[in-house]
Amino acid sequence: MRNLPLSNINFSRVIHLSHVIDTNIPQWPGDPQVEFTTVAEINNDGYYLRKLDIGEHSATHINAPKSFEHQGISIDQYPAQSLVVPAIVINICYQATFNPDYLLTIGDIQTWEEEYGLIPPGSVVLLYTGWQGKWSDNSAFFNQDAAGNMHFPGFGSVATQFLIEQRQVAGVGIDTHGVDSGQDNNFSTNRLVLTQPRIVLENLTNLDQLPPTGTTLVIGILRLRGGSGSPAAVMAFV
Repeated sequence: MRNLPLSNINFSRVIHLSHVIDTNIPQWPGDPQVEFTTVAEINNDGYYLRKLDIGEHSATHINAPKSFEHQGISIDQYPAQSLVVPAIVINICYQATFNPDYLLTIGDIQTWEEEYGLIPPGSVVLLYTGWQGKWSDNSAFFNQDAAGNMHFPGFGSVATQFLIEQRQVAGVGIDTHGVDSGQDNNFSTNRLVLTQPRIVLENLTNLDQLPPTGTTLVIGILRLRGGSGSPAAVMAFV
């Protein structure tokens, strides 16, 4: 994974890209619910403390290769410097408004590059779909039909392969619950990106506040030994 020289970071704003974690956040079907249990009270113990129960892929989170491969590396093995990366933002809100199953295409990438230049190697490509605005409504966020199939946009496999092979990206991120569309039960984009310990970020927010270029991400993780991923505190330095 390409490392970004820290001396190259210049910024005027810092933006949270992580949702607030609460007990009623949208959870992937079958994932454990978030639970807070009070274990110490100020009046009784002199301090306040809660126990947190949460899945590794809950809320805004990062996936690791171990999610899909027995021998894949776990989240605790990601080097610190690999979690400070430049990012670009591709906006497909218009397409996703009319087609909730929309997949990013090579044409979308080329259209973006015609205006902003080639995606720099080592970048994380963030896909802004507008789904962040549905976060407070579980039904709208997963957009399930009568058969229980989910409908939300994502990265197309061909476009993902192009980003990896032709643009040498460091990873991808999105404001939905998966970089794969809701219709992709094979997790194709995850599997393509995580053939190496690249970045996969899901359930991002505030992507509307980022410019198309000129952002640096700082991705805070829980170094869970053997972890398939981790809830993530993602900050954008713009």
